[in-house]
Order: sequence, then structure tokens, then C-alpha cells
Amino acid sequence: MPPGKSILLVDDDPVTHDLVRAMLAREPHHIEGVFSGEEALEKLLDGEYDLVLSDIRMPGMDGLTLLNKIHEERPGTKVVVMTAESTPAKVVRAIHEKAFNYLSKPFSRDALIETVNAALDSVVAHDDIEVVSARPDWISLQLRCKLATADRLSQFFRELNADLGPDERDSVSTAFRELLMNAIEHGGKADPNQRVYVTYVRTARCIVYYIRDPGEGFSFENLPHAAVSNTPEQPFEHAAIRNQLGIRPGGFGILLTRNFADELVYSAKGNEVMLIKYLNHA
Repeated sequence: MPPGKSILLVDDDPVTHDLVRAMLAREPHHIEGVFSGEEALEKLLDGEYDLVLSDIRMPGMDGLTLLNKIHEERPGTKVVVMTAESTPAKVVRAIHEKAFNYLSKPFSRDALIETVNAALDSVVAHDDIEVVSARPDWISLQLRCKLATADRLSQFFRELNADLGPDERDSVSTAFRELLMNAIEHGGKADPNQRVYVTYVRTARCIVYYIRDPGEGFSFENLPHAAVSNTPEQPFEHAAIRNQLGIRPGGFGILLTRNFADELVYSAKGNEVMLIKYLNHA
């Protein structure tokens, strides 16, 4: 990544400014800080920034309103929103307003660096993630088949499940991400001109993810490159096959998802899948 990337930090809390600067001190970025949405908008009208890090809850113009105005005045500017009071409604609005990503406070140094560098490295189209329908308990989206987009959406959906216990949250997030990566990489051939359709539904008793990719589907009988096809006697046989085919290391997606999901249902063609996770507290 080229040095000298410019970041505008927007937060009314001086402690957050100090914390973010300390966490990013070893990164080659120039950080400029302001303490309100109004100040941020003035800065953005005067000059361009590679990334905006903005708190959501601020006096006057809040971060989500700022996000909307940024895309009106400076379309293409990437914005990561941060909040100590995350709610599903805020996550949905952030997706709707085309935030690049979403971080709940407190966040770790590693999480901040990973998110910032992913944003700075990414070439983002305005329609990488398009909202078809959005409310906190039902979200339908279409995505360009880009692996980086899968990581972004996985983080948004992880925030939607912030009320779950850490283990349950991690397992359902991992399962969804693996399915989405498979849909983009294999169904959509990682072709940005292709689209994957995703729906998330949250009820009192379960979480449901539905994914449909543009591919020709598959049969479980014809997946020699996937770990799910290995025999107990040869638990890593698929790795050799992937190497022969020139496919990247991996192939554990379906196997992992089966272990983490309560139900996993594929269509007859194989290009549609539904993941169901039952909630322990229901």
C-alpha cells in the first residue's frame, strides 16, 4: 500500500482521537481530526481524503447523516462508521447509506488496522452492495462477486448479531462467510460483473441466511476438491487435488459450515443455500 494515505477522524470524544492515533501510530497514514460532523463536512468540501473514520453518535450532525452528505458531496469517499451503542437499526442504515464498514467500540488495534487497511486498499464501486429491502429483521441485498465485498458484508452481519454470545456469534459469522465466499468464488467466478443475492432474516427463534449465486450449481458427489468429500482414512485428500487443479489452499468451507449451522439446505441445482441457526435463548 502506498504511504501517505489521508484519514479524516471524526469523533466528539478526545479520548477516541488519542486511542485511534495510538493504534495507527505504526501505520504510514496521515490522520487529521475534527470533533463534529459539521467540521468534517467543511474539511471534505475543501479537500479529498482517502478514508473517513466517523463516530455515529455526536452532537449536531450525527455520523450517519454525515455519511449521507459525504456521498452527496464527495461520492466515492470511503467511510467506516464507529459506535459504542450499536443497534440493528444503525447497522441497516449504515448499509443503506453505503458505509464501507462498521466497527463497534471498544475495538482492538488489530480490528482497526485490518479495517482501515482493507478500506484503503479496496477499489469500491457504488453498487458493490445494493440494498433490495432493508429492515433490522429482514435484509435483502445483491453483491458484486468480489471477495473483498464478502468480508465487508460478513462484518455488517456480524454486527447485526451483537446480542449473541461470543462463541455463537463467531460460529454463525464464520458459517455465513464461508458460504458467501463459495458463492462468489465458485458460483460467480469472482467476476465483478456477476451478482450474488443474499437475504438475512432474524426471528425470535432463529437466524436464517439465504444465498443465491449465478453459477451452474454443484453436486456433493462431484466435489473431490472439498474437504467434505474426504474419507476418514484420507482426511486431507482434497488438498492434493486442489494443488493438481491449481486451486488456492482451502476447501473446508462446507465442512466448517455443516459443523457451525443447525440446518444447511441446498436447492436441487446447488446454487442456492439456506443456513439456519437456532437461538439458544429463544
